[in-house]
Amino acid sequence: MAVGDGVMKPIGVLYATRSGHTRRIADHIANELHERGFEAEAKNVGAEAAPLDPSHYSAAILAASVHYGQHASEMVEFVKNRRSELDKIPSAFISVTLSEAGVERPESSPQERARFAADTQRVIEKFFEETEWRPARVKAVAGALLYTKYNLLLRFVMKYMAKNAHADTDTSRDHDYTDWLTLDRFVDEFAQQLISPAAV
Repeated sequence: MAVGDGVMKPIGVLYATRSGHTRRIADHIANELHERGFEAEAKNVGAEAAPLDPSHYSAAILAASVHYGQHASEMVEFVKNRRSELDKIPSAFISVTLSEAGVERPESSPQERARFAADTQRVIEKFFEETEWRPARVKAVAGALLYTKYNLLLRFVMKYMAKNAHADTDTSRDHDYTDWLTLDRFVDEFAQQLISPAAV
């Protein structure tokens, strides 16, 4: 899988995003894989001129943002159409959701953490049921509130949702909740799987 092997296909970091934060996460994952000696490329499943083919990759990490309790429709359709190819390669799924910020928020009570965790798991499970795809590795990642990039209506809606999630409601700036160090550990584990599949 490593670049030095010369014959291996790259790792695909395939994503679907609404406001751009999931693209940032995908780019970060691709860069982390590069630093570990892998060839990797981040691609938007809804913006490529030609349909993406997972069989062109040695492995794949898929990342999709959650809005209104649903993962991005482009990713749902992509996985439905390409599930057979995804099942043939090592793969992982990252769900980018504001609910995970509630889980990780230090000020959240145990009851609130449990509620947010249940919400996160419910949405992920719904995605798996809808696509009939269930990768070996799954991670929920706290997203961001990009108030300065939202239109007036979306800003209002996201502020309301943020209030319910005990997230920031200051719409004059953006708020990033992603735990980048934990994400890097997830990339490490995935990379280790590719190096030593028998050890997983």
